[in-house]
Amino acid sequence: MKISTLKYTLPILTGLFIASCSTQKTSTPPKKPTTVTTKPVTKPVTSNQQPAAIQLPEVNREFRAAWIATVANINWPSKNNLSTEQQKQEAIKILDLLKDANFNAVVFQARPSADALYKSDLEPWSYFLTGQIGKSPSPFYDPLEFWISEAHKRGMELHVWLNPYRAHHTTGGAVTSESMASKMSNETYRLRNGMYWMDPSDEKVQNHASSVIKDLVKRYDIDAIHIDDYFYPYKEYNGGRDFPDDKTWTVYKNSGGTLSRADWRRGNVNKFIKRIHDEIKAEKSYVKFGISPFGIWKPGFPADVTGTSQYDELYADAKLWLNEGWCDYFSPQLYWKEGGPQSYSSLLNWWKSETPKNVHLWPGLNTVGVKNVADKVEEISNQIKITRSILGNNSGVIHYSIDGISKNYVMQTALQNLYKEKALVPASPWIKSEPVLKPEITAKKSGNNAEIHWLSRNPQQAKHFILFAKYGNKWETEILNSDEHSKFLPLLKSGVHLTDLALKAVDRLGNESDYVAVEIH
Repeated sequence: MKISTLKYTLPILTGLFIASCSTQKTSTPPKKPTTVTTKPVTKPVTSNQQPAAIQLPEVNREFRAAWIATVANINWPSKNNLSTEQQKQEAIKILDLLKDANFNAVVFQARPSADALYKSDLEPWSYFLTGQIGKSPSPFYDPLEFWISEAHKRGMELHVWLNPYRAHHTTGGAVTSESMASKMSNETYRLRNGMYWMDPSDEKVQNHASSVIKDLVKRYDIDAIHIDDYFYPYKEYNGGRDFPDDKTWTVYKNSGGTLSRADWRRGNVNKFIKRIHDEIKAEKSYVKFGISPFGIWKPGFPADVTGTSQYDELYADAKLWLNEGWCDYFSPQLYWKEGGPQSYSSLLNWWKSETPKNVHLWPGLNTVGVKNVADKVEEISNQIKITRSILGNNSGVIHYSIDGISKNYVMQTALQNLYKEKALVPASPWIKSEPVLKPEITAKKSGNNAEIHWLSRNPQQAKHFILFAKYGNKWETEILNSDEHSKFLPLLKSGVHLTDLALKAVDRLGNESDYVAVEIH
């Protein structure tokens, strides 16, 4: 981190100068900081005088997220018969825990099995929410809207996690006329383990999943769409038998198709992935698309790794999606320990080598149940450190799941130590956006403190602020939420004077504005 070495004396706070163009005269800050303004006046400046540029340190950047699983009531709601208020209180407890541990994103499962934990005209209310498919919560509220609002209040992103093809889960009660497994029965198959699965190669299935995702992107203030590892189902779900897609395969062959059945399946999944990426960007370019596939592409990639091949079993060519940049972040589920036959660092390094488009690589960790380790907390802590070492300033992980944190105090404490300082989500410079407007700032002496007020020149754009305070030769940084507009800082700290203040605005994609600076005399 670079530190400016400008020196000033500070008996009292007497002058404020905006280090951008002309200096400015500040009016007394009003009582309501959201209405603070700065009035420009003239100060004599010779033609050779320029505002002194300052070199600010870089702010911490790291993606820190947790999956919130709703299927089978794994994480939330804890039961499918809770009242609206009980559901809200459970959600708030989870979000407060994450905020206090300096997480900056939540991956919330809003569509676990062709159902909805939000108001939808396309699919029924989820059994996992109310205990009955198609039954809305009472008193009525929209759970997804609530999660989005409460996450954003706490300065966290909300990523909507959904499963494209699962039509009914074994824990989801009886299949009724309200279920999509019934409404799309011609495109859905019952597997031997009791789950119902839509045919990924059926155009009607692809169109339906596309409509659901576009609806979510259009109507909700979400930060990302997130899909996981379920494409074609794992073979064990169907007792080792092949997926029963004879109908669509026959149509393809009769139309003159020449691909093998495996390549045809992979081709349909590939087409869907690219389609979803493009449709999200067409609706709202700033909404990110994240994919969290199974952690192994094929055994032998890298050479020391063995295990299931998602390429051959799930018909998921995840390497292609990453190579082509069909997502904004890629979170392979690296759920194994360091040093085993699926070594964490080996897999992470291999996936990194397959990222020519430089999209974000934020692996998923098995925080709740990593196996064959003497100390789970130590293993997960070490994996975070390995990730930071390999990925540098673009580091990040997603923890599966929140239960691994909320139900394990030792893990919670370890993560609070690893995430001791707040961090912004790394920026996504390939996503086009408008330049972030510089904020405005005023300050005045208030006893032994500097009373600081600021505002954004575009309140819809600014999602965070970065406040820089210089004591002596050392800069301190603080990440603040968009609803924070004032702060008191001591004029003297450990015998060192406050000499400079600077402020930046940050948009929802992590882009920073130019700074506005205040010299304190």
